[in-house]
Order: sequence, then C-alpha cells, then structure tokens
Amino acid sequence: MFVESDIEHMTVAERFQAMEVIWDSFLKSADDVSSRTWHGQVLSERVAKVEAGQGKFLTLEELKARLGMTHS
Repeated sequence: MFVESDIEHMTVAERFQAMEVIWDSFLKSADDVSSRTWHGQVLSERVAKVEAGQGKFLTLEELKARLGMTHS
C-alpha cells in the first residue's frame, strides 16, 4: 500500500504513470463501480443545456483562470 510520503518522492512522470495504472484498473472493473444517481441527473441537465444552445464552454486558459491556476 502507498502512503503519501511514497508519492511525494515520485517524479511527476512516475505519478502520472501511477494514475494511468489506477484508471486502467477502474476500466477493468467498471461493472463493479456504480455512480450516484445525482451524477446522471447533473449530466442530463448539462446535455439539455447544450442541446438548447445554452451551454457555456471555456477555453483551457479560461478554465485555468477560473481555478486560479494562471501564473503572472
């Protein structure tokens, strides 16, 4: 089992690789993972907005600014 200190000592590339392995493991057991009911409701609402022409899309730069990830 990993502990936080193990992860902190990994390079960025190693952490990305570990995330890929974890995501792949979810794909192999996708039938064992269930979403909450509200997830489907939120997605349906968003699809309806897009289909009605009311969807708001952000560029990557806009998203980064919204999340406070821009560097000055």
